Amino acid sequence: MGSFIAIVQRDLILAARHAHDACIILMFFLIAVSLFPLAIGPDPSILQKLAGGVIWISALLAAMLSLDRLFQTDFEDGSLDLLVLTSYPLELLVVGKCFVHWLTTGIPIIIVSPVLALMLNMNQETYSLLIFSMLLGTPIISLVGAIGAALVLGSRRSGVLISLLILPLIIPVLIFAVSALEVSNAGQTTSSLMLLGALLLISLVFCPWAAAAALRHISI
Repeated sequence: MGSFIAIVQRDLILAARHAHDACIILMFFLIAVSLFPLAIGPDPSILQKLAGGVIWISALLAAMLSLDRLFQTDFEDGSLDLLVLTSYPLELLVVGKCFVHWLTTGIPIIIVSPVLALMLNMNQETYSLLIFSMLLGTPIISLVGAIGAALVLGSRRSGVLISLLILPLIIPVLIFAVSALEVSNAGQTTSSLMLLGALLLISLVFCPWAAAAALRHISI
C-alpha cells in the first residue's frame, strides 16, 4: 500500500498545481447541463423527466475531458517507464491514478449535481438516489477510461480515440444509473443500483489489469 499512497500523493500534488484543469471540467459540466433547458424548453414536467439523463450524460462527457491526460504526463517525462520497471504491481499504481482522477473530477461533479438537479426541477425524493448512483457510476468512468487512455497513449488526437473506445463501454452505466432514478418502482431502483455496484466491482478487478497490460506493451 505504500506505493499506492505514494502515487496518490504525487498525483494530487500535480493536480493541485494544475487546478485550472479541474475548474475547466466543472465549468463544462455546468454549461452542458444549463444548455438543455434552452434547447428543450422551460416546461417543468419535461425537465423533470429528462433531469437524470441530462445530468448523467453531461457528467460522462465532462469526466472524459481529462482522461487523455491520465498517463500522458508520465509518458512525456519518462516517469511511466520507471513505474513499469519498478517491482511494485503496476495494476495498483493504475488504481491510484484512477482514484486521483475520480477525486479531482468525479467528486466536484457529484457535489454540484444536486444544484443542477434543482434547476432541472428533479423530484426531491431522487436527490439521494442521484448522489448514490453517481458515487457508484463515476468511478467506473475513471476505471474504464484508464484502459482507453493506456491504449491511445502517444497517439495523435487521443481525446477523440478515447471517446470512440470508451463510450460504448459506458452505455450500461448510463442505463442502470438513469433507471435507478425512477422512484415509481422501488424494486427496479434497487436492482439497478445493485447492477451498478456489480459493474463497479468488475471494473475494479479487470480494468487496472487491462490498463497495466497496455502500458507494459507501450513501454517495451
